[in-house]
Amino acid sequence: MTTDNRDPWYSSRDISTTFAKGLKVLAAFDDGSAYLTLPEIGNRTGYDRATVRRLVITLVDEGLLTKTDKSFALTPKILTLASQYLRGRGIGATVQPILNEYSGQLGKEISLATVSEAEAIYLARSNITGSTVSFGFTVGSRLPLLHTAIGRMLLATQNETFRRALINETSPVQYTPQTVTNPVVIKQEVQAARDQGFSLVTSEFEAGVSGLAVPIGRLGETKTVIGISGPVTAFDERQEFDHCLATLQMCAVALDRAWIEGP
Repeated sequence: MTTDNRDPWYSSRDISTTFAKGLKVLAAFDDGSAYLTLPEIGNRTGYDRATVRRLVITLVDEGLLTKTDKSFALTPKILTLASQYLRGRGIGATVQPILNEYSGQLGKEISLATVSEAEAIYLARSNITGSTVSFGFTVGSRLPLLHTAIGRMLLATQNETFRRALINETSPVQYTPQTVTNPVVIKQEVQAARDQGFSLVTSEFEAGVSGLAVPIGRLGETKTVIGISGPVTAFDERQEFDHCLATLQMCAVALDRAWIEGP
């Protein structure tokens, strides 16, 4: 996505490229690649071996990476950066209890997410016993904006310029046979979510899984949404759908009243 969100108080000349490269090295480690060698990091970042070596040595020295044989991995210290963000925005003290309360009513995990560049990122997940199903996502997990209920609801909260740029410039991924890849149809689905105040997506990201999401606060003002997932038949019955939607909306209202969203 090429939309430039740079604030006017700085220019590209003010950016530390070395620091940015180090962040890119950290970002190279993802769900499927907990351990990476120097050549693998180079392939993922596009940096030459000497640059990768210097960056990795620095990150090891700072305690953010650890070396095992010829591979490197993130250390638990990386979590301190996220924990400061979460604590500073009251995720544990304010958001978690509300998510847990309404999750208990639904018997389903509730997730809170926001937009991070061109993806949805989880900021919080309810923590209850007896949930009917868990899909293994955690705080920090990322989801596509185009093919998930949470993603489309987040897109619906954004301004038209952002929505149009992301949909037009992102190459859709065919996650399942049901994934919608036509930009025109995706725009219609996002507009429908904006008009009706909720998004329902079935089997587009994970086969056999449906997602339902609603915004926290008014569209155009909010930066976050909450959502639930379940088997593809979870929302087929009108009564069950209405119950889930109403409970999610009540949860969103409770969060809107108790929690001040951070940047």
